[in-house]
Amino acid sequence: MSSRNSNKKEIINNTDYYAPLRRGKSSITHDATPILRHPSVHNRRNLATLNYIWKYGDRLYKLAHYYYNDSRFWWVIAWYNAVPTEALLRPGDVIAIPLDLENTLRVLKG
Repeated sequence: MSSRNSNKKEIINNTDYYAPLRRGKSSITHDATPILRHPSVHNRRNLATLNYIWKYGDRLYKLAHYYYNDSRFWWVIAWYNAVPTEALLRPGDVIAIPLDLENTLRVLKG
């Protein structure tokens, strides 16, 4: 599996807005916010998914741990289903869980 930090972009920032964070340095370096896209119909057709019925007590991080063996990838399930937070899910809702994490990450990053 590829690292979620592979191909990350960094920003060197020397604006006055960040002066308090620089602590005397001329600039700071931070990670750029990645741009993800929602999978197209074509991309979805090529990804193996499992339909999952949301139950009381479910959490996205628990599903990520179960299906990906890594709870840090909860956001993949959220992003794939266009559900920014699990508070929007109700018992009985059906969500799709992409089964091939590496391929899904490739699709989401475009």
